[in-house]
Amino acid sequence: MATAGTAVRPRAGEHARPAQTRPAQTRRAQPRPGWVLAALLGAMFLGNVDIAVANIAGPSIRAGLHASSGELELVVSGYTLAYATLLVTCARLGEARGYRSMFLAGLGLFIAASLACGLAPDAPALVAARIVAGGAAALMTAQVLTGIQLGFQGRARARALGLYSLVLSAGAVAGQSLGGLLISADVLGTTWRPAFLVNVPIGLAVFGLAWRCLPAGARRPQPLDLAGAAAIGAAMALLVLPLVLGQDAGWPPWTWACLAASGLAFAVLWRLERRVPRRGGHPLVDLQLIARPAIAWGLAAQAIATATYFAVLFTLALYLQQGLGKSAAYSGLALVSWVAAFGVPGPLLARAAARVRSLAAPAGPVILAAGFAGLAVSLRAGDTSGMLLMALLGVAGLGLGTGFTGVLSHLTGSVSGDHAADISGLFGTITRASGVIGTAVFGTVYLALARDPGREQAVHAFAVVNLALAITALTAAVLAGLAIRSR
Repeated sequence: MATAGTAVRPRAGEHARPAQTRPAQTRRAQPRPGWVLAALLGAMFLGNVDIAVANIAGPSIRAGLHASSGELELVVSGYTLAYATLLVTCARLGEARGYRSMFLAGLGLFIAASLACGLAPDAPALVAARIVAGGAAALMTAQVLTGIQLGFQGRARARALGLYSLVLSAGAVAGQSLGGLLISADVLGTTWRPAFLVNVPIGLAVFGLAWRCLPAGARRPQPLDLAGAAAIGAAMALLVLPLVLGQDAGWPPWTWACLAASGLAFAVLWRLERRVPRRGGHPLVDLQLIARPAIAWGLAAQAIATATYFAVLFTLALYLQQGLGKSAAYSGLALVSWVAAFGVPGPLLARAAARVRSLAAPAGPVILAAGFAGLAVSLRAGDTSGMLLMALLGVAGLGLGTGFTGVLSHLTGSVSGDHAADISGLFGTITRASGVIGTAVFGTVYLALARDPGREQAVHAFAVVNLALAITALTAAVLAGLAIRSR
């Protein structure tokens, strides 16, 4: 793998020539690490913004395209479903074909899909374009952690991972604020369309940068585990689809049938992936890697902590809008303190000693739990002021960001570069799937306790949910501690 600061290997079919005999003018300049990171994180930013923008644009899309509730739901969930289903396979494609080429292919497809979203003539066309955009986002973002792990070492990697978390935060803030501004501006009467079209010029700039600076990298040509890809795709689809659509549909029988079938699909995946190495193949999912306690506990901690964020994202909007009668704009701004605080720990921890970074993994969820517990106590005490709410959400966001950076640093530091694609695919898939599960579980609890619109039931329901989230976050802290001890 040709990374920042290393020599470029000869491509297949070429013969290596001694460095001292190669003419100076033919030497390929090494990519600057800063530009490499900017290209990778630029794509991550785009993919993250696109998730938030669709939620903000929902009402305008309904009005402009006369979309049904189901179609509007698929505009958001179709992206999520394609993204979560394809991440592991896309990470493995990057390993086999080279992460640079797959990154560029995913980014190019994402730009085209964003253009199709912005120009969609009707709701079905928009849904189809959003599904393609989700798959393209999976292809490009699956290569980001791989590129960081292969191209950066030591403190440079710590700084890169810190900026990675900062970009996730910035993308969420931009999606909430920029998306709302673009839609409200109603440029030339286009309402929601600029929220998707803005990805095109930004994406082209990132594409040009990536084309120039990303190293070609080494490939490990190997047959793709098609049976494993089909099994994980089916398992994820059967898990995510009912969780995304089940609440609005009232949990009909088909949702429970899909969830039961997903368990069987994951069992089939496990059996298939155990057999592949025995036949001399390369499995899509490395079960031996997942079986390592340091990896298993770390992924579990990340999944549980992330689930709390998506849960509060969903329940907070219901609490503020249906319970307290606040506007959608107020609801969006209330969460800015969370996503802004999330990005603070990454760059700071990058400068800290390795011991401090390792302690961040269990310490972060404890801070997260304190934020949730504070919200539960304040609500039970009758305090529903906006300032206190935003302050405590900021505490929770700071905790999630601290734990996120700590766990990610632990996972990438626990494996060699040979497993970069495995960590990238697993980390992204588990993060996305846990978010869907968290929304479904805690959203169902909230809706069961706040059956009727009104302040009293909403305050009680949100207090109970926050108490449950605090306990969940403490569970993540315990798991993160086990991961650090197992390394």
